[in-house]
Amino acid sequence: MARIVMKFGGTSMAGIERIRSVAARVKREWEAGNQVAVVVSAMAGETDRLVGFCREASSLYDPKEYDVVVAAGEQITSGLLAIALQAIGVPARSWLGWQLPVQTSDAFAKARIEDIGTDALLASMGAGEVAVIPGFQGVHEGRITTLGRGGSDTSAVAVAAAVKADRCDIYTDVDGVYTTDPRIVPRARKLKRVTYEEMLELASVGAKVLQTRSVGLAMKEGVRVQVLSSFTGDGAPMADTLPGTMIVGEEEIQDVERQLITGIAHDKNEAKITLTAVPDKPGAVASIFTPLADASINVDMIIQNIAHQSAGSASATDVTFTVPAADLARSLEILAQQKESIGFTDISHDTRVAKVSVVGVGMRSHAGVAATMFQTLGARGINIQAITTSEIKVSVLIEEDYTELAVRVLHTAYGLDADGVAA
Repeated sequence: MARIVMKFGGTSMAGIERIRSVAARVKREWEAGNQVAVVVSAMAGETDRLVGFCREASSLYDPKEYDVVVAAGEQITSGLLAIALQAIGVPARSWLGWQLPVQTSDAFAKARIEDIGTDALLASMGAGEVAVIPGFQGVHEGRITTLGRGGSDTSAVAVAAAVKADRCDIYTDVDGVYTTDPRIVPRARKLKRVTYEEMLELASVGAKVLQTRSVGLAMKEGVRVQVLSSFTGDGAPMADTLPGTMIVGEEEIQDVERQLITGIAHDKNEAKITLTAVPDKPGAVASIFTPLADASINVDMIIQNIAHQSAGSASATDVTFTVPAADLARSLEILAQQKESIGFTDISHDTRVAKVSVVGVGMRSHAGVAATMFQTLGARGINIQAITTSEIKVSVLIEEDYTELAVRVLHTAYGLDADGVAA
């Protein structure tokens, strides 16, 4: 007997028939004698619809009330799945975020899980009952919170860690992790295994398979995560034999399986902000990014130009950085409020940009990865606006219109094209 956490995304829960299909899949795990907890997302498109209502009501909505609205999507699917399971003879009940409880920080709309109550949950699972848990939501001092877009992945991994699950199966509309988006590159390869570090980097730079925080939590807690398709048909084998992608520690991947680059990711949900004539003095840059950090806005790429000095004026510099496109309006408002204390002359922004990244643990022991990237893009006339690197990642900011071309040529340049055979 194993303890399994199963997570189903929005496309898997998009309508009663699909919910019934999910229930049948859950029943097979339950009938195998496993203890099962299921974490569900809202129906496909439902969260966008609820977010749209909030924005329509006010572009500067109260995050606390926003959480009340958008948490409703997962509450609906958790109740519906519990009903569907009961209808096919599986004892099940839903556990809302405040009922476990899933305790979070007070960063409404972007809360972080701090603790999950497991006593009642484990007792229920031990008695053979399937627990159905809405992802994405928690509670802080009596108020509903949400974890940010894609937060159901984080909920699933956090539940798996809390109940010490043997495995966390993430069911989605893809059948694993690929070397890049197969809709852009049909010859992209599905990977059997990816390290936590590589998946963390891929998720952080735009790969849509798993949410960044969920991967970081899995790495921290040592949760084995498997990415699987929920659209494999009723006759598909059990999850422990399905050919998905396992997210594991680096020690589980043999040297013969390693390659220089694991994958290419892209992200069009970026916005570039430029502040001109920022005083070139100690503390000036901190005055820009501290208020953004206080508002829980993540800043990614940062470029500070060489300071310049006009006749009779103090030395100044231009500062360019990127933020998530969804945080652009709030970022501009905060910076406008801080204009006098920061001292910049003008502010501009551009949303027609994209981030393209190459990721692989092989970078640690091989030189020339960045050079190959720059040469490949340059040969196609693609201008690089910003660069950022880590030990296993190189990212560039380019014009959005060149995104697909950049992904395709880089995928070929690093030898990732194949005939669809798993790596």
